[in-house]
Amino acid sequence: MEFITNSPAETELVGAKLAKQLNPGAVIAYRGDLGAGKTAFTRGLARGLGIADAVTSPTYTIVNEYLSGRMPLFHFDMYRLRSADELFDIGWEDYLERGGVCAVEWSENVADALENPITVTIEKTGEQSRKITVTGGKSDDFSL
Repeated sequence: MEFITNSPAETELVGAKLAKQLNPGAVIAYRGDLGAGKTAFTRGLARGLGIADAVTSPTYTIVNEYLSGRMPLFHFDMYRLRSADELFDIGWEDYLERGGVCAVEWSENVADALENPITVTIEKTGEQSRKITVTGGKSDDFSL
């Protein structure tokens, strides 16, 4: 599926619509350059999961946990990790077992550890506009 958005709010809306159709254990693998809108999309995921907390980039913490929605959201930033082994060292399997959604920025750094993820590719097409492509997982079942 492909979407064109013209503002961060529209990018968040796509994330919120996707979140409403996710099940526990879903893994979202983001692809996109710095500033593409991955955190904006995650804010939408959080809203769609019923999470009211402020969502920020986990750049320096590696993972931010949001636990107040219909299921937890674990927002990872893998920019500083260089292998799947490092991901397992921070407890990746524990997060998967907690029954939430794992949203993974810079997923290409740990791609071999992600089984059947939904891949969300966000490309800048202008100052505020983005092309968002959702593939993999069971994304064919989504009706955004």
